[in-house]
Amino acid sequence: MHTELRPFHLAFPVHDLAAARNFYGEFLGCAEGRSCDTWIDFNLFGHQIVTHLDPAAKSVAMTNPVDGENVPVPHFGVVLAMHDWQELAARLQARNVSFVIEPTVRFRGETGEQATMFFMDPSGNALEFKAFADDNQLFAT
Repeated sequence: MHTELRPFHLAFPVHDLAAARNFYGEFLGCAEGRSCDTWIDFNLFGHQIVTHLDPAAKSVAMTNPVDGENVPVPHFGVVLAMHDWQELAARLQARNVSFVIEPTVRFRGETGEQATMFFMDPSGNALEFKAFADDNQLFAT
C-alpha cells in the first residue's frame, strides 16, 4: 500500500507538564499547539505529539540489543534528513545532553546504514532520532 506520507500522532504520559513544556518546547524547539491543565500538543518535525499528565508515570526500563548497543524499549522519534540529524546532534551535544546512546552510525557499510542517537525526556520517555545514508533503505531487509 502506497499513500501520501502523513503526520503521525502520538500521545504519551509525562509526570510534569512544566518539565515537558521546557524539554519539548524550549530544549527541542517544538512549537506548542493546543493545551490545557492536563495535556500539551507539540509539533515534532511536522508530527503531532501530545504529553498527557500522569503524576505517577514511570518509564519502562527494558532494552534490546541492536548492533552492540542496549536500545531502550519503548522509544519514539523521527527519521530526519542527514543534515537535520547532524544539526540536532550538534545542538544536543552543545547543551550537554545525557545520551543513552551517543550520536553514532549503525550498520556502517551495510544495508540500512543509519545515524542514530537516543536520549530521555524528563519523565523517562526514550527518544530516538535517526537519519539514513540512503533514505530508500528505510525499510530494506
